[in-house]
Amino acid sequence: MNLLPQSVVSMLQSLHSQGSIEELGKKLAVSQKRPAERLRPKQTSTPETVNAFWQRLIDDGPATAVSKDELADEQSVDRSGAYSSNIENYIGTTKIPMGVIGPLRMNGLNASGDYFVPMATSEAALIASYGRGAEACSKAGGISAGVVREGVLRTPAFVFENMTNSGAFISWIAANTEAIKAAAESTTRFGKLVLIEPFMDVDIVFLVCRFTTGDAAGQNMVTVATQEMCKFIIDHCPIKPKHWFIEANFSGDKKASYLGMHSGRGRKVTASVIIPHDVIRRNLRADAETMLTYGKVAGLGAVLSGQLGAQAHYANGLAALYLATGQDVACVAESAVGFTRMEPRENGLFFSVTMPNIIVGTVGGGTGLPSQSAALSIMGLQGAGHAKALAEITAAVCLCGEISIIAAISAGHFTNAHQKLARFR
Repeated sequence: MNLLPQSVVSMLQSLHSQGSIEELGKKLAVSQKRPAERLRPKQTSTPETVNAFWQRLIDDGPATAVSKDELADEQSVDRSGAYSSNIENYIGTTKIPMGVIGPLRMNGLNASGDYFVPMATSEAALIASYGRGAEACSKAGGISAGVVREGVLRTPAFVFENMTNSGAFISWIAANTEAIKAAAESTTRFGKLVLIEPFMDVDIVFLVCRFTTGDAAGQNMVTVATQEMCKFIIDHCPIKPKHWFIEANFSGDKKASYLGMHSGRGRKVTASVIIPHDVIRRNLRADAETMLTYGKVAGLGAVLSGQLGAQAHYANGLAALYLATGQDVACVAESAVGFTRMEPRENGLFFSVTMPNIIVGTVGGGTGLPSQSAALSIMGLQGAGHAKALAEITAAVCLCGEISIIAAISAGHFTNAHQKLARFR
């Protein structure tokens, strides 16, 4: 009788299929071969640096001239200087297919009117699905959406000798908030420190610092501001820590977390729409009652699997929109936390999403790159003054995706759609 779980048996079978213990040991042994000379980092990109990198890749690696022609095309090389602020060791650009959905009608606090929304993805069927959801929402009169809270978190930590010093440190912070705020804001024209919340764990104090960041996503902005704030604290506070760290893995930066789910990190947006029964039948080709039944089952699945929040696939829409518009795509990890609701109404179904961690901007970061800036211009959201509108559209796009996938799965169209659009075309 084998008492081992099947997962362990499968793991052992997988290892044995790759060789004997002796063979595996040889493969995993530390190499004694001298490593090749490392690539020298280049922060400034020019056609000359691009060509130099490619010469090394072709001479010392498996890369070929065909690889170079695809990634370092003439336009990418000529524009190399435009990318210097966003990447090191620049060798060219990757071309991700971009599609567009819409017009998506928005009745937002900041986004109002009809928008064509660009989305970049390599996943066939995604644009079609989100476009179908956008059509249904627009025919229902549009999506109501609003940014209800904003603030990017950074959480430095301070390590003290004992609990007494931790408490004294918090008391000093409480008595000097205005000076601390001034120090943080001295580094930025647009960032504002709006909250400092100390969190003590015996001899360690975390400072949960919330910043508003204007029209930027603000990740780098708040890091620089927090660094200056911490320098001020270290220089002026009489209770000296043994150690301090600019970020202590408390903020939820690029991670799904309970703190982000409840407190928000970035822009918290709610978006909702009521889809009439005739639109559900005609445009979504689904049945409201079956959709509601599926929603109950999917909600149970979210609870049983331990999801943070309850939603179908925010990450799909977020990644495609973030790629298209120059956002930090890694922030999808935290932005994809939220809640989708579906409830019956007299004339149709009510749908909503609440997303507490939308990290987007219309200035800074990758938003000024040539393609990404052009994508923002498709929506009329290029440059300052549009970040809140983009956040509302982001939530609305995710709502469109939720409606479409719920309809497709409940009506039994999900597999056929992917076969038709993704596998067999």
